[in-house]
Parts: sequence; structure tokens; C-alpha cells
Amino acid sequence: QVQLVESGGGLVQAGGSLRLSCAASGRTVSAYGMGWFRQVPGKEREIVAAINWGGGSTYYADSVKGRFTVSRDNAKNAVSLQMNSLKPEDTAIYYCAVARSRFGVAWRSLYDYGDWGQGTQVTVSS
Repeated sequence: QVQLVESGGGLVQAGGSLRLSCAASGRTVSAYGMGWFRQVPGKEREIVAAINWGGGSTYYADSVKGRFTVSRDNAKNAVSLQMNSLKPEDTAIYYCAVARSRFGVAWRSLYDYGDWGQGTQVTVSS
């Protein structure tokens, strides 16, 4: 089983930027798609961005398109999420996840993912 540890969350003013990182250990994730999700209390966990195993295919939720960028470094067994032009509605706990299936696309459903990190809080003040 893979262990995922997110970092980089924090408090930022609207319009600011944060970079989230997710380090994987326990096994290599280079053959698996990875995703970033977020959740606020009382709401379902939702996809933010996803990247396929090779990094050549990505997916972004409409709400973050043009502001967030997902990338991965398979040599470091890690994935990142660069978040620019942050808005108060981006406030949430952000989770990274590893897809259940090897190779394939940038998976969009949380049910496509089997391993999750503990999450990191992102708070955007207005």
C-alpha cells in the first residue's frame, strides 16, 4: 500500500498563490494516474485536477481551469498542484490520491482512486 503525504497548504489572501505537494512512499506511483480533490464540511469530496501516469494528459474542474496546474515528477514519486489567483471559494481540505488502475487516463471520479493522503487545509481570505 502506498502512503501519501500532502504539504503546502495554509492561509492566503484572495488573489494569492499556493503550491501543494504530495509525496508518495511505499511503492512507485509512476504507472498510476494521480488526482487532487477537495472537500468542505457538509459537501462531497470533489475533483480539482487529475494527471495521467505519464503526465501527458490532465483534467481540471471548470471552477479551477486556467488558475490551477497539476504536474508530476515520477523520478521523485510526487505530484504537485500550483494554485494561482485563489478565491475564497477555494477554501477546503485538499487531498491527493492514486488511481486504482495502472496506466489509463486522467481519472475524474473519486471512485477511480484507491489510496488517499490525510489532506492539507487551504484557507483563502477575502
